[in-house]
Amino acid sequence: MTTAKTIAPHLPYLRRYARALTGSQTSGDAYVRATLETLLEDKAQLSSGLSPKLALYRAFHVIWSSSVNNHDHDETMLAKMTPDMRLQALPPRNREALLLTAVEGFSPDEAGAILGLDAPGVQAAILEAQSAIEAQLATNVLVIEDEPIIALDLEALVKDLGHDVAGVAATRDEAVALAKASRPGLVLADVRLADGSSGIDAATDILRSFDVPVIFITAYPERLLSGERPEPAYLITKPFLAETVKATIGQALFFHGVKR
Repeated sequence: MTTAKTIAPHLPYLRRYARALTGSQTSGDAYVRATLETLLEDKAQLSSGLSPKLALYRAFHVIWSSSVNNHDHDETMLAKMTPDMRLQALPPRNREALLLTAVEGFSPDEAGAILGLDAPGVQAAILEAQSAIEAQLATNVLVIEDEPIIALDLEALVKDLGHDVAGVAATRDEAVALAKASRPGLVLADVRLADGSSGIDAATDILRSFDVPVIFITAYPERLLSGERPEPAYLITKPFLAETVKATIGQALFFHGVKR
């Protein structure tokens, strides 16, 4: 099997991960392209004893790590920073460990193989990332979801993270009206809504009024990650795990704070 065919099934998920890690479709895709170019030139990286998926993510991290600062920061300095400054100073390694396990579904051992850490090191990085992100970024969240049970689950998760729920909308029109009334700090949007409308269209309408991070929820993430059009940076796959929602919320708020 050719290199391209070996890694092709995993590319939509690497794109999702890269975009969440960098906070940008453009930047994330650029790192993925660089990874593919490297693998096509050096096919030996895919026969390193790792599964094709692990080898692909490992190759991505070799490139990513060469361009970011993974050093630790003095706690005295962090205590003097504003929340946004503190989050900007959060070591990338902590975010990487959190995303690889909570969003991409790797075990601590697998994430360690990708990052060059042991399992306890991965667990420590995850706890540090969760603590820093959750403590600094409490906000109000608009949930756009037409299935009542899923909406209740999302509300509970949001509240567990210390956020408030601005409201729950089941249609595009309801979502836009609620957003204008409550000015949420984050939007969680299902893609297909009760009246046949789209959560993507609802988010587009909301973003015309004010800037807010949006996380989309879909059972078919590969359909939104074709690389052929502007695409969302944050996607949660149905059925979702609580850890996935929590990690993605943290990342969306983190990068929105950095950009702001």
